[in-house]
Amino acid sequence: MERWRLVDLGKAEPLMAQTFYEAVASEVDRGRSANTILLVQPSKPYVCVGFHQELEREVDVDYCRREDLAVIRRSQGGGATYLNGDQVFYQVVARRGSGVIPASVEDVFKRLLAVTVYVYRSLGLPAEYKALNDVVVCGRKISGNGAGSFGDHTIILVGNIILDLDYASMARVLKVPSEKFRDKLAKSMEEWVTSLRKELGKAPPVDEVKRLLAEGYEQVLGVKLEASRPTEAERALWKSEVKPRHLSREWLHMSELGHEALLAGRAVKVTGNVRLVEAEHKARKLIRVRVELIGRKINDIILSGDFFALPETAVEELESRLKGMTLDREEVLAAIWKFYRDSGVETPGILPEDFADAVMKLKELT
Repeated sequence: MERWRLVDLGKAEPLMAQTFYEAVASEVDRGRSANTILLVQPSKPYVCVGFHQELEREVDVDYCRREDLAVIRRSQGGGATYLNGDQVFYQVVARRGSGVIPASVEDVFKRLLAVTVYVYRSLGLPAEYKALNDVVVCGRKISGNGAGSFGDHTIILVGNIILDLDYASMARVLKVPSEKFRDKLAKSMEEWVTSLRKELGKAPPVDEVKRLLAEGYEQVLGVKLEASRPTEAERALWKSEVKPRHLSREWLHMSELGHEALLAGRAVKVTGNVRLVEAEHKARKLIRVRVELIGRKINDIILSGDFFALPETAVEELESRLKGMTLDREEVLAAIWKFYRDSGVETPGILPEDFADAVMKLKELT
């Protein structure tokens, strides 16, 4: 039976709550820390955007600034969301060589979210796993999750047990075309996203939720958890490397840097045969494509959205390979398939054909 650490960070300020597991992952990847499960609650609300998202496109940054809401870009894919202390985060950090961690990311979601299902069912709710990365109760989402990789050997899964939800704030922090749309968004969230308080009439004690999480990991994964604290090396690494990186403009605005010319608008003629074009394709996750076209040739390209990619930085390589290509589906799809073979990238829920479909939508707009 594998022995894993269980580290309870209690309530932590947003940046630590969101990112401390990266320091743990660094030490786990180097073999200096055991596989670890972290539990934590943010001490105050904040907004989190996915690794591949365009910040200004997804979040009302001015509102967040006025309300003193921190905006943090996480290291995994997925969508923008409002988070607060009414959620208990679990963060699983384990080496791929572990006997309880599946090889594929899709199987990682299925195996580890069985623990989340266990917690909700133990509290009396008919929870079910819904591929790719959700847990639902009677069709309504009650847990959001993301996965990623770190270094050469480590897999990460992060998610939450939702005690209660502030639907108005969830809708308010997002960038939307109108206030009427925002009202509709809040109502839609209230209909399709739920919480323990909404389902049970009250939220259970946090200690009970944490106890069930620990019990679930031991029973579902067949591991032995040992209560522990972060090591001095993990604390030092978070303070010296992880925290400064996440506070930097380069990290927060990463998908915008170096692509200024592509942020001007959609289907806009610049001059002659040079155009800026944007398209969206909804597969199991959203893929947004922005390109600078010279005739039918891709001169520059941004791929963004709420999809997952492991490793996350592989998308930059895909963008590089698509530059210089013409809008020909066979040519584009062949290049994308070659990228998958060469890089070994995993995009759970997204196929090479989905990226090709997204790129070829540009042709319809030109």
